[in-house]
Amino acid sequence: MTRRPTLRTESPSRFRPRSLRTTLALAAVAGATLLSGCAPLLIGGAAVGGALMVTDRRTSGVQIEDQSIELKGKNRVAQVLAGKNYNVNLTSYNRIVLLTGEVPSEQDKAAVEQAVQRVENVRSTVNELAVGGPSSLSSRSSDTIITSKVKATYVDAKDLQANAVKVTTERGVVYLMGRVSDREATRAANLAAGVGGVLKVVRVFEVLSEEELAGLRPAPVERGAQQ
Repeated sequence: MTRRPTLRTESPSRFRPRSLRTTLALAAVAGATLLSGCAPLLIGGAAVGGALMVTDRRTSGVQIEDQSIELKGKNRVAQVLAGKNYNVNLTSYNRIVLLTGEVPSEQDKAAVEQAVQRVENVRSTVNELAVGGPSSLSSRSSDTIITSKVKATYVDAKDLQANAVKVTTERGVVYLMGRVSDREATRAANLAAGVGGVLKVVRVFEVLSEEELAGLRPAPVERGAQQ
């Protein structure tokens, strides 16, 4: 059965936690691909480490497909918006593609989504592109810091698997993707909303039952007796 992601928006003031650790983990935004008509393409996390693959709730095959979708999607976007000034971020998780950034017109916004939808293995798209000029470098730098802070709160949290949530930030709006339970979705949104600089939190989750999540967890490895 194919699940469509839930899309829900929360206000930071509603969910701001009582305390927040100030530890800043400068974690790479793996899988978030920055597309710009004026800047070279940088793709983080092209190589997926074995430890991350073990804890990721996607199969290793799907993780590779997500990377392929981002690469192919980047090429499609470049073709559609050739010669135009734009900033498009394409993030694929479990073959669901989140589009954020800025394009010149509503026509361009629709054209980008249509082009990405035609990429092989894409299940669905969530189009959060804004119409207007590209965001400034200072704005993008601020977004990167916010993403790092949100990830740091997930690492600090004892009741949330940090690697289960993919974080993307655009103009102060935090987008959360992943395969999570309803409890985890709420907890992740609460933590993100409490980070300084966050204007809004948008959930783009696939919500699973606790029983379904249990089926995704790898069985514990039994160690044989040492000689």
